[in-house]
Amino acid sequence: MKDKRLYLAVAACAAVVHIGALWNQFALDDRLIVVFNPMVQSISGVWGAFAAPYWPANLGGVVYRPLPIASYALDWQLQSAAWFHAVNLLWHAGAAVAVTALARRWASATAALAAGLIFAVHPVHVEVIASVVGRADLMATLATCLAVYAALMLDSIAWSAAFLVLGILSKESAAATPALIGLGWALGLTRPSRRRMLSFVASWVAIALPYLLLRWTVLHPYEGFPNLAPQFAGQGPLAIRFTAVAAFADVVRLLLVPLHLQADYSPMERLAVTSPLAQGFLLGLLCLCAWVALTILAWRRGRRVEAYGLGWIGIAYLPVSNLVVPHGVLVAERLLYLPSVGLALAAGAALDRLPRRALAMALFVLVAAGAVRSAVRVPVWRDNRTATLAMIVDAPLSYRSWDYLGWEYLWTGHDQRALASFRRAGSIYPGDARIHLAAAHMAYALGRTALADSLLVRTDSVCPRCPMAYRNQASAARLRGDTAAAEFLLHHIQPAPR
Repeated sequence: MKDKRLYLAVAACAAVVHIGALWNQFALDDRLIVVFNPMVQSISGVWGAFAAPYWPANLGGVVYRPLPIASYALDWQLQSAAWFHAVNLLWHAGAAVAVTALARRWASATAALAAGLIFAVHPVHVEVIASVVGRADLMATLATCLAVYAALMLDSIAWSAAFLVLGILSKESAAATPALIGLGWALGLTRPSRRRMLSFVASWVAIALPYLLLRWTVLHPYEGFPNLAPQFAGQGPLAIRFTAVAAFADVVRLLLVPLHLQADYSPMERLAVTSPLAQGFLLGLLCLCAWVALTILAWRRGRRVEAYGLGWIGIAYLPVSNLVVPHGVLVAERLLYLPSVGLALAAGAALDRLPRRALAMALFVLVAAGAVRSAVRVPVWRDNRTATLAMIVDAPLSYRSWDYLGWEYLWTGHDQRALASFRRAGSIYPGDARIHLAAAHMAYALGRTALADSLLVRTDSVCPRCPMAYRNQASAARLRGDTAAAEFLLHHIQPAPR
């Protein structure tokens, strides 16, 4: 009964702190993945999602996450943004309880409470909880925790495999599950026989092969679409890794001192690092070395839970760190939801070693500070306009902040302001053809044909005759009623007469 009260307290805290999300609407990527996605707007999307990419085809068709899309299609039937957010609250509360359960099996009830509450209120989670599309991370993290629990606590191959399947069909980050289980074995949190370990490995192979085949079948038609962070454009393999290492400073800051949060870390907020002597690289390397040293120290002193938690952070973050495979995002707060499970486990076990009064005081301060920061941050995702204006304040040097502001002006009919915002985004980072294309659309709508032509020339210099980008912008023009602008854009991609 005591443990049940413990779990209820953690779940209640996770929900109450983020309860403001129930008043949020759809913002930023919510609109692209949910509101404007035909797959979501039909009940057939529940099963159709398994044969389609996560991002709509006209936006590149990258990544395969059918379960979130299927859940959105179910939620859409209720026609309520509040319901979407209520479901996200439930997923987060479930993940917080799962973290508590993991800690409880390896440590005291006090350590489990500390771990659960720290995870429940951590401010870096707000982006995932308060935006609808954060559900992919919520689902994948809960499934990962349950798969690890089933393997290390219950020694159940079937349940662990089932949760692993749910995880990887929610988001690719759940593929770290086998390594997290292996770390538990290596640290002696549980010691199955070698034959039993091989049975687990066989189950992972049996899952991986059909999953990879299915993923390849669905995504193969979209392989040519670029999916690389803007900082990596034109950079060699070493520069990409230098930049990835420099990003560790942000990871440490966001996990330990998440005072400043922002929805985007695009140029010029974060730049490519091309030298191992650069200050950013050296700071990131220092953070990496400190993490390795702490992990080794915890392991050598027999603090297995702390060592496991620290190891969890590294294993969970590695696939999205850009060190192994570069991808479309350099830094994002949503990418730290799964790694922060390890932080909560390590912090809970470490706090449990303090005297009771000192522990109570430290936990109260951490939870209160985290709860206040999270609760204040939740309304930032209230709607598209609120989120966009917050991006300008939080990340004024990011070209995407001005890009989003331009689109907000575009949809509200403020063409002159939209043009100015798009041109400012293009001046910050000229390497995204879509920015110049959107500016050309606005210039043409304002009757500035010469400027529109020059912007299209700039578009083609970045991405010569990119038909999909032109068609997407033309579709936006039609939705706005700018038929002439749509025809102007589409005519530009027609093949020139011989």
